Amino acid sequence: MIRAFLGIDLPPAVRGALQVQQFLLPMPRKVEPENLHLTLVFLGDCSELVLDAAHEGFGALREPRFSLALQGLGLFGKDKPRVAWAGVVPSPELMHLQAKVETIARRAGCPLDARKFVPHVTLGRFQPPPPPDAMRLERAIAMGQGFRTDPWEITELTLWRSHLTGKGSHYEVLTRYPLA
Repeated sequence: MIRAFLGIDLPPAVRGALQVQQFLLPMPRKVEPENLHLTLVFLGDCSELVLDAAHEGFGALREPRFSLALQGLGLFGKDKPRVAWAGVVPSPELMHLQAKVETIARRAGCPLDARKFVPHVTLGRFQPPPPPDAMRLERAIAMGQGFRTDPWEITELTLWRSHLTGKGSHYEVLTRYPLA
């Protein structure tokens, strides 16, 4: 079985801006800079046959390039935060593309989550912190609401394999799919 996901890789300038935000957030566990990305669809643990079918579908996509920018920070987990993230400026093109790749993945037989797609870049994952630490984190997130990157052109999608380790995930690029 291969644990994989399809997403958008980030240019160095965007990674750098996100690293600054990570530095400003009092998080116990930050995503390594080389692992920062925007997931379009998490494929889960797939057989090679299923992953090959998804690969064929992704390779047949003929979607146009578009621009994207990041904006604002947030937390997933409501009163028990577990994930800090950077948001994405609303993009109809991104939502259209995500719906297409999710359909391709479902048809290929990938075991997808039923969760609604919320475009974001994960900055850190952690156990819910104790109340004083959670308050500091929430305050830092609120101070980061003005965060915004310059737009950049999305020219390709990336299929990654995810290797789980004791120190977190390690990602390996399997292939890239150029946009039209």
